[in-house]
Amino acid sequence: MTINKTEKFEKVFNKFTSSKKINEGILFVENTSGEFSFMKGYGKKELSSPFLMASITKLLTTTCILILLEQDKLSLEDRIVKFLDINILKKVHIYKGREYSYELTVSDLLFQTSGLPDVYLEGKNCLINRVIQEDFHMHFCDTVSRVKKLKPHFEPRKKGKAYYADINFDILGEIVEKESGLTLCKAYEKYIFEPLGLVSTYLPENRDDEIPKIYYKNQIIHRPKFVMSSGASGGCITTAQELMIFIKAFFGGELFNKSIFGRLSTYNKLQASMGPIHYGGGYMQIPLSGLISLYMGKGELVGHSGSTGSFAFYYPIKDLFFVGDLNQMAAASLPIKLSIQFAMVANRIF
Repeated sequence: MTINKTEKFEKVFNKFTSSKKINEGILFVENTSGEFSFMKGYGKKELSSPFLMASITKLLTTTCILILLEQDKLSLEDRIVKFLDINILKKVHIYKGREYSYELTVSDLLFQTSGLPDVYLEGKNCLINRVIQEDFHMHFCDTVSRVKKLKPHFEPRKKGKAYYADINFDILGEIVEKESGLTLCKAYEKYIFEPLGLVSTYLPENRDDEIPKIYYKNQIIHRPKFVMSSGASGGCITTAQELMIFIKAFFGGELFNKSIFGRLSTYNKLQASMGPIHYGGGYMQIPLSGLISLYMGKGELVGHSGSTGSFAFYYPIKDLFFVGDLNQMAAASLPIKLSIQFAMVANRIF
């Protein structure tokens, strides 16, 4: 029976990787106990092959925030002006003539309910176009300056509203550094990598650190400066093997008390460009009972995906974790579609 189960997952993965868009990939599926486990590589990718976590890094940042919360070093209701220079924040959020910059809270950032714009995808000088063309470094203050040139989408905590923007987690990264007294790299090591025994997961700090190449269509691009600039919102490197260890720990309560999910599981649908994705307190949620599955799905996926094709999701009703990477910047929605397909398969065979 297990052979049939693995064949079903393999069939879905093969369908996605046979696309002209995908040049290499890795899939790792496992339940909590490891009793069911399946791995499939494509294009020489293996469980130990490094890849860019991209926005899955946000789960690491969320973890640090939750640990600092447990240590009483911050609260979700704290205004971020408590942690950041007032001059950096000034004019970062002006909506319909009113300034909300000093009213923004840690919760607004974690839940993507600040209304702040996304410099990565918005504006005529959006960063994604530049990343495709060249490598460059972006300092936090430069990113904030770019945010100030764009219009927020709504006032903070607007009921039912969420807008996905990297700046929310860039700021959270600054807060982690301030309240932990550590660099973000050292905070990740202390709170996550060392407790979990991760030796191949890291936040690169200099050009000597290995930074995997990524694909944009069929073009290989190497962007070490930009990856190192991405920090708390998208700069980490990992392997499928270690990402599985982390995602299990994140939802399993190994790093922080998982009772906090009672406070984090309030979800708002993100902007239309993010498809079916909702956002909770520091992680994505994809409800599977609606149109996205032709009303044939059950439950939800929780976790995160990244713009370069990475994914790490938990499917609670079947106790299955799906992690891996499709390494394709030109098709950021593919890992979401793939994970939904895995959930649909799991419904039929488990």
